[in-house]
Amino acid sequence: MPTESGDKQKKQKSPLLRVCGTCLDSMAAGLSAERNQKRTRVLLLFFTAAFLALLIIPSPHFMAVSYREGDIATSDIRATQDYLIEDMLLTEKKRAEAEGAAPYVYTLDANAALEVPRRLEKAFAQVQGGAGRDVVSKTLGVELRDREFLSLARVKEQRAFLSAVSQNLAPLYRQRIVADSEDFAKDRTHGILVMSAGSRQELAGGDYSSVIGVAEARKELSRARLLNAGANPRELEILKGVVVRMITPSLTLDRDRTDEKKVEARDAVRPVLFKMQRGEMIVRVGERISSEQALKLEKIFTSRSYSPLVTWIGIFGLVLVLSYLPYRFARKNIRKFNPSNKDLLFLAVLSMANFAALKFAFAVSTVLGGLFPAVETAGYFYLFPFAASVILVRIIINSEVALVYCAVTAPLIGIMFNGSVQVVVYALLGGIVGAHGVRQCKERGTIYTAGLKVSVVNVAVALCFNIYGETPISMQAVYCVVFAFAGGILNALYVSGMVPLVETVFQYTTDVKLLELSNLNSPLLRELMVRAPGTYHHSMLVGSLVEAGAEAINANPLLARVAAYYHDVGKLKKPLYFIENIRAGDNKHDKLSPSMSALILISHVKEGVELARENRLGLPIIDIIRQSHGTSLISYFYKKAKGLEHPGAPSSVEERDFRYPGPKPQTREAGLVLLADCVEAASRTLTDPTPARIQGMVQKIINNIFIDGQLDECELTLKNLHEIAKSFNQILAGIYHHRIDYPEPAYKEKSVAKKPAEDHDSEPAKAEAGAVEPVAKGGTEDIKRLGMS
Repeated sequence: MPTESGDKQKKQKSPLLRVCGTCLDSMAAGLSAERNQKRTRVLLLFFTAAFLALLIIPSPHFMAVSYREGDIATSDIRATQDYLIEDMLLTEKKRAEAEGAAPYVYTLDANAALEVPRRLEKAFAQVQGGAGRDVVSKTLGVELRDREFLSLARVKEQRAFLSAVSQNLAPLYRQRIVADSEDFAKDRTHGILVMSAGSRQELAGGDYSSVIGVAEARKELSRARLLNAGANPRELEILKGVVVRMITPSLTLDRDRTDEKKVEARDAVRPVLFKMQRGEMIVRVGERISSEQALKLEKIFTSRSYSPLVTWIGIFGLVLVLSYLPYRFARKNIRKFNPSNKDLLFLAVLSMANFAALKFAFAVSTVLGGLFPAVETAGYFYLFPFAASVILVRIIINSEVALVYCAVTAPLIGIMFNGSVQVVVYALLGGIVGAHGVRQCKERGTIYTAGLKVSVVNVAVALCFNIYGETPISMQAVYCVVFAFAGGILNALYVSGMVPLVETVFQYTTDVKLLELSNLNSPLLRELMVRAPGTYHHSMLVGSLVEAGAEAINANPLLARVAAYYHDVGKLKKPLYFIENIRAGDNKHDKLSPSMSALILISHVKEGVELARENRLGLPIIDIIRQSHGTSLISYFYKKAKGLEHPGAPSSVEERDFRYPGPKPQTREAGLVLLADCVEAASRTLTDPTPARIQGMVQKIINNIFIDGQLDECELTLKNLHEIAKSFNQILAGIYHHRIDYPEPAYKEKSVAKKPAEDHDSEPAKAEAGAVEPVAKGGTEDIKRLGMS
């Protein structure tokens, strides 16, 4: 059986186990939420990078475009890099010249003089063998007539006849016989190359000045006399006619070898190249493409051997690297760089919209380049609002995020604009100057002032680029300067129009929006003034306190003051249940139980959040309304509830039922509102608000709030608390300063001034403001010096 001591042990351990279990559950929930946030950021990064890569790719220089001579250019096209292009016309001209200068190849048959006697000898043998005329004609290579065939058969002394023929042909063939002497003379003037008919080798040297034609050789042979060699003279004359017709050229034109030489000479000529420099304008939009331009365009578009998909993958990876690495560096090294998931979503949407707008502007500029050829397409780039997105990030988030965003987007913009380094520099400098110009944007006019600053920087950069490009004085330079100045104004117009849209869509509250909310004639504050004048007055005083405190610790004074104006707006639902709005002798809490009174006080936070959402006050104001009371204890009603319990009976009053739901202040501005709210409420209870009493009261309130742990989750340091206390002392001393006691008029009826007794109605004010009992002495001595000069 379990013993009594065992039961006690279990009872003692169970609370600790419950606490440990709660801690483990909260840690697990925190880790799960962190993983979800990481997953969301990764998905957002990949989606944004993919979309931006698609926006960057669609350019004529990254697409498979085919232009032919006579086509109309659809955009301005420049060389994206240096190219060496073959000049086809000049190359063809030089090759034709080389081909025309190639020598004519002639083949020399050294045994041509022996060929006629050899055929005649063979023909004699065929005749003696009884061959017919056709066979003998084929052997001789000439068509024999009947008479010539009979004469050939009657030759008795064939050797003598053949010897006579050889003697007469030898001098002719030594001169070298060609088909046409005039054609040969022309070829010889141009240049000839003589090759051996047998070995196909080139024959060096040789005198070809005495070459004769076939007609001349035959004519000369026809005048020669053949010796009487076994045939009568008449038959010899007939046979001489056969021999004359048998003469053929010994030096003949080899057309195949000549063509080969021409091809060799043509191939030996290297292509004539010319350089197309990066940035060179190839064709403007609307122009009819010439043959030379078509050649250049073909070179540009066919030089990329990889597909658009591969290009997209490369740009996608580049966007990932450019986005992730600066982000990680800033998270580790820049203290104020801590964008939330909402901020990252805003940056992603802004980037996609900005790049889409710039791509559209790029397309429009190409069209304008065709309509106004006097202005180069690149000149219109100075008009583009490159700095607008960075200025917008600075206004919406902060300067640290704006700087990192500018460093990421400027190179990507340069890539989209054909890899222009000038665009990168122009966008980077304009973004930095524009973001600096709106660092204290309290009104719309600040945006236009920042736009003018961007204009000045744009003009300076444009002039530097033109001087660098060796065209400092030209109409093009004038256009660039004018466009650069107008570009800064366009940035301001773009940002001015986008700020309200971003505030509405993403529920951001900028300083401009805060200034609008700080107008005391706003509907919600006017309603608060009419229905809950005490709360209104209290909020105005809290606003003065937090503004001074924020200035002392370099927080956001405007946000703190506006949040203070609205932090108790929930009291509009039940204004008469709050002490500052209660008239003397009409306290509704007298008829309620302490728990019900505490519940009404606590509910004004929730109701204030609902009113803030209905009136679109913005997330920062809503957060401060929710955190303005932290988890502080409503001590008055808590003690009242404890006092109603029967002595000795178990306590049924839970402290958590009398605490605000929180959360505790998460920012310095929220912490300031909580401190000022408590201090201002407590200051109303001072009977003689001398500076010393005010200082002691301020120290006591801040000490109690600090020890209660209400400031554990915000960034307020002890040094900050000291500065806040000093500023509170100064403001309250000014409010409760002593006045001169003017004497009563003689005619005025004197009444006995009765010192008011301590009113219990003041207690709910302190309780509702979060005041607690004085703390014990000990470890709080240093804190008690808060605000002391």
